[in-house]
Amino acid sequence: MLRGLMIAVLSLAAVGAGVWGYQEHKEKNAILINAENSYQRAFHDLTFGIDRIHDQIGATLAMNSRKSLSPALADVWRLTSEAQSDVGQLPLTLLPFNKTEEFLGNMGEFSYKAAVRDLEKEPLTDKEYNHLKNLYNQSADIQGELRKVQHMTLKNNLRWMDVEMALASEKEGDDNTIIDGFKTVEKKAEGYSETNASTLPGDTNELDVNHLKDSKAAPITKREAKERAKSYIQMKQVNDVKVTKSGKGSDFSFYSVYMRNNKGEEANIDITRKGGYPLWYIVNREVGEQKISLNEANNKAAAFLERHKMKDLVLYDSTQYDNVGVFTFVGQQDKVRIYPDAVKVKVALDNGQVVGVAANEYLENHHERKLEKPVLTEKEAEKFINPRVRIQEKRLAVVTNELNQEVLCYEFLGTLGEETYRILINAKDGTEEQVERMNQAEPVYDNLL
Repeated sequence: MLRGLMIAVLSLAAVGAGVWGYQEHKEKNAILINAENSYQRAFHDLTFGIDRIHDQIGATLAMNSRKSLSPALADVWRLTSEAQSDVGQLPLTLLPFNKTEEFLGNMGEFSYKAAVRDLEKEPLTDKEYNHLKNLYNQSADIQGELRKVQHMTLKNNLRWMDVEMALASEKEGDDNTIIDGFKTVEKKAEGYSETNASTLPGDTNELDVNHLKDSKAAPITKREAKERAKSYIQMKQVNDVKVTKSGKGSDFSFYSVYMRNNKGEEANIDITRKGGYPLWYIVNREVGEQKISLNEANNKAAAFLERHKMKDLVLYDSTQYDNVGVFTFVGQQDKVRIYPDAVKVKVALDNGQVVGVAANEYLENHHERKLEKPVLTEKEAEKFINPRVRIQEKRLAVVTNELNQEVLCYEFLGTLGEETYRILINAKDGTEEQVERMNQAEPVYDNLL
């Protein structure tokens, strides 16, 4: 009887294991099918989106009414944004696809910049019209290549999950139609990115200058990067250091340094190859009980910036999170705030160690600017503000607008009801560049539970 009972129990266990295994297999298949469906949808949306971009650019070439041209160009910008989103949903993270995204980005930037300006006063120039024709022809080539991939995918019933596995295992095979097709698209887009570089309207160097690209500073070696990293982070008893150089495709060359000490504390830092400047770093360690004030921590952050030759900065904001102080500094020139030159510094409040820095914006943007005199007076600029807002502070500031151009503004801080707002008024023509509600302290909900 005991034997029969054991057989029955084992049989039930075997059946249960079989049911569990079947259920697991069924759920796994459901996840794979869902992922495959998502990839297929994103790919076909991308192909259809490029079709629509090509058609819409073609329509703009035939338009004569500037009233119709602005919304048409705005639609091109919207479609390029959607296409970039579709690219981001494909399993191409391990396949370099940055030139295609750059091509779509340049197309979107051109169409947006043309759409938002007053085309009655500033119609498209011959150069811009020719650029639009180039985009039309280039988008046709991209469209054709994507159509080829789409045709082969449907004809041979190819799966995107196989692409993901091939990219992850770095075993693409000799006949992976999808990967080969996208490599062709990327190669074409690379050529278009280069030819479009000088045909965008305006001076593109003024739109998006990265001063690290043109740095004249002497390059440092890996060994020097290692020593610089130690001096920046000031971590004691380091017993493990790894230095790697940035790969191709970066805007500028830099070293990534990883450090670990015998206490298990870790640090990561990126240092520019030219000049050895710290782009950012973070120290991962447990911060102890607070022993210094936020004001003392601010002094240590300012001293760190001064010591490493990040000058012409003023404190913009300071916040405390647990036992860490976070300080944001912005540039200042001739008493004008320069917001693109921003640095963030994290200071541990147990011993004053600088445990985090983000200086890439400062290093990329900082330079001696020739500041124009404002056309409007402060009082004239204030007239463009909603009269219900009570102004508390005002100053001149340089900010970056939606077109990625630096503009001189009057910065007004004011209140409306219980809220505080920052309002930026263009000092040249009174344009309301930005209205931002300032963040309030977040409520604490823990004690309500």
